[in-house]
This record gives sequence, C-alpha cells and structure tokens, in this order.
Amino acid sequence: MPPRGQQLFERRDEARIARLSSVVDAVVRPWFRAEVRGIERIQPGPALYVGNHNAGLMMPEALLFGAAVYQAHGIDAVPFGLAGDAIVSLPVLRELTVPLGAVRANPENARRLLSSGAKVLVYPGGDVEAMRPFRDRDRIVFDGRRGYVRTAVREGVPVIPVVTAGAHSTFVVLTDGQWIAKLLRADRLLRIKVWPITLCLPWGIVVGPALVYLPWPSRILQEVLEPIRFDRQGEEAAADEAYVRACAEQVETTMQRALTRLAQERRAMRQEERT
Repeated sequence: MPPRGQQLFERRDEARIARLSSVVDAVVRPWFRAEVRGIERIQPGPALYVGNHNAGLMMPEALLFGAAVYQAHGIDAVPFGLAGDAIVSLPVLRELTVPLGAVRANPENARRLLSSGAKVLVYPGGDVEAMRPFRDRDRIVFDGRRGYVRTAVREGVPVIPVVTAGAHSTFVVLTDGQWIAKLLRADRLLRIKVWPITLCLPWGIVVGPALVYLPWPSRILQEVLEPIRFDRQGEEAAADEAYVRACAEQVETTMQRALTRLAQERRAMRQEERT
C-alpha cells in the first residue's frame, strides 16, 4: 500500500485536468473576459495558495486559476483544493471534483500534501465569503478563520495570495441569510452558516444556495501576489495565537489592498467601454 500522502496524489487525474483547462480557455475565460496575472511569481516547491471565494458554488476563480497555472507551469504547480465534506462525500460532486484534486479540508490532509512537496489551495472564507451580500463583493471576508495561517506556519511554507475581482458580480446576493441558516439548523446539519437569498439567471429570486445558475458575464481580474513568508515556523509558532493573528492580519490586509486596486481597475474599464 502506498504512503497516505501518495494516495492523495494518485486520486488526481492529469488528463481530466488538461481537458478542463482547455474548456476553461475556450469558454470560461472569454465569457468573463478574464485576465489572470502574476503567474510568473509562482515558484517550485510546496506552498499554500490562499484565495478569496466568490459566486456561491460556481467558483469561476478556481477554474480560471487552475487552468492558468496548468498551462504556465504544468501539473506540479496545480494545487490540491481543500474542500468541504459535502463536496468530497456526495457521489456526483465527488466524481466531478476528486479527480481534479479536491481533498477533504482538514489539517492532516494539508500537512500530508505540503510535506510531500505539493501546493494546496484554500478559501478560508468558505460559505460565508462565497455567499456574502452584493454590497460586500469587493471585500475580503474570512470570518475570523485563521487555520490556514496556522498550517503555513507549522509546515514552514509560504502563503501565495490569489485575489479575484469581479467573480462575485455574476449574481446578486441580497442577504446571506445567516438567521435563516440558524433557524433551519443548517449550521449543525450541513455545516454551513448561511442560507442566502439571491437574484440570478434564469431563476430570478432563489432562497437557499443556488446549485446551478447562468452567471452574468462580469469581467474578472485575477492576480497572483508575491509569496508571503513568515519569520517563525514550526509547532511552537503555530500555537502562538498572537503570532498567528498577526500573520493572518498581514495576509488579509495584503489581499484587501489588491482587491480594492483590481476593483477600481474594473470600474475604470467599464467606464471606458461606456464612452
């Protein structure tokens, strides 16, 4: 039996990733007039990609990023994605995502992959950020979650921020419905904190997570930022809550500045198109 870390590698199907990359290049990228910048900043070796989550379950930012990385650097730079229990447990979703590199999100899987030299992708904001109200579309919303920093510090790997602007304008979240989630006990039964009310094509008003919808062709700008390396590493540093909090603040501040800049650039592009 292969080592446990190797088992995760063997579940990924490079041929399927290559086919999806071609589809993204032919369909997804033109639909969103997407630009992915900073791919040249990615270096060999293990690292933790940290992104801002958008568009509910559609996740165009993940598709665009994965395809761009594969085309520029090959399979070794394509990250394994830390995914929620439902994605890797439900039969249909599991068959779609696991061959692309989705693994159950927990510290042990992240440790095994990083120690094996792989890159790992995490969206710390999870459902809260993916379903944040439309008014917050240009905000980083990690909901106080810092486990990603603890993992990077413990394993001694850099954090590579991947910031996306425009992907959360593919539908309109009127409210994230956290009170509805509590009323339905979705936080306990489904491990989600939101039950959004959204306006999307072609359904109109949808109450609850929209599993499938036609995304509005919002222009998407995505940028890979410079790697962030932390001064302290190892178990002791990872257990220092004040240090972890400071590192998380550094990452989130860096990402928010980039998101604000990209959002302003999108607005300028839109203004030019109108004149």
